Amino acid sequence: MADASEPEQSCWAHLPDVCLRHVFRWLDDRDRSRAALVCKNWSRAMYSGCLWRSRTITFYGRPSRTRTLELQSALWYVKKFGKYLERLEIKIRKPSNTAFTEKFQVTMQDLLAHLGRCSSRLVSLSIKYLALDRFIWKNAVRAQFIRNLATFLRRMSKRLDYLSLKGARVTLEGGCELLKSLSCLTKQSFLSEINLEDFFSLHLPVYSSPVFHQTMSKFRSLVTLTFNYHCISDELLDTLREHSAHSLCTLNIKCRIDEPHGQVVAGMAWANLATRAPKLHVNFFFERVLKHDHLARILLVEIPVRSISLRSCSFSHPDWIMRPTLTDLLPAYGHVLQELTLELNNDQEPLDDELLQLVLSCQRLSLLEVWAFLSVTFMERLLQNRAERKCILTTIKVRIYIARQETDEEDRLLCDIYRKFKSLIDSELNYSALTYPMA
Repeated sequence: MADASEPEQSCWAHLPDVCLRHVFRWLDDRDRSRAALVCKNWSRAMYSGCLWRSRTITFYGRPSRTRTLELQSALWYVKKFGKYLERLEIKIRKPSNTAFTEKFQVTMQDLLAHLGRCSSRLVSLSIKYLALDRFIWKNAVRAQFIRNLATFLRRMSKRLDYLSLKGARVTLEGGCELLKSLSCLTKQSFLSEINLEDFFSLHLPVYSSPVFHQTMSKFRSLVTLTFNYHCISDELLDTLREHSAHSLCTLNIKCRIDEPHGQVVAGMAWANLATRAPKLHVNFFFERVLKHDHLARILLVEIPVRSISLRSCSFSHPDWIMRPTLTDLLPAYGHVLQELTLELNNDQEPLDDELLQLVLSCQRLSLLEVWAFLSVTFMERLLQNRAERKCILTTIKVRIYIARQETDEEDRLLCDIYRKFKSLIDSELNYSALTYPMA
């Protein structure tokens, strides 16, 4: 007979380790540490390597007491379980002063040095929004941070498969130093994906730098490359064709109004790259670059474009006339374009007919996202054409700008349109349509 004095154990005490680990995966550091105190089985499960393969550390420019404790805990756990770490993401939120950047530099120096010694599994590293060109970075602190990061990348260069330095905004010299460190030990880098969006300071004409072209020639197995248009030149495209064409699948290109984008790139350079890299798809993201002549210089017919995003970012300009872009420029990609995103401030330029005709001319277009001044009847015409199989859209997300505060009539019409095409929408579409007053 069982001893009546023995406490009855909960079924949780006998839960298999695989189930415990699955539960612990959903807990933050604080709750994990508490769970580890429950019993030996839970403590053993909490120390399983699979729970510590992926970590995100966020540095706040104006930290509260709670956020400071979270940061200290995250750093402690990364050091404690660094040998298991495979994916590390570091973010900076609103750095505010030189004291913050100095402390961040010292903390990162210690963290990177520790990981360089113990982490043999790290394959993915992301350090976002450093904004190294801001005045809050003293020259000596910035230089020391870049040296420390370059040293760490040099150590990890044989293992890293993914690197993101989005928003670093470094000088040309500092940026090339970091990129070169990835190929220092082997004379070439085997990274498959690298994110260099806003990596260089925005005012730099990176496309004219021979040092940058030479640095990029060290990357021999790129699958996905994300960067800004101020990096693009015939020389860069030739470098990618020569060294990464066998693996290259995706180029994500961001073009901003406040960065150099007036360089002339030959259509032949794009055509040669597309020929050697048959799996290549190019995604363009334009921010306030909406003048037709600027877009025509960039969007050449030889480019295998998969998606295009054109955003006004709530600005307007008398030279941003979209009709020629919708009727003359974008239809050239009718056989390849799969996703189209438009955010336009076109209150003086009706575009219903032009946009609908563009959709019908793009044979492979599956996603349409539009924020613009449109009539509500545009949605009915679009859905009618979809119902008649004249296009293959599977995602339709539209925000209709209304030039007044009251939108009751338009909302009622949108409800009527939804009811009319309810069967189609519910069964085949990822759909949303709403009004947005702009008065």
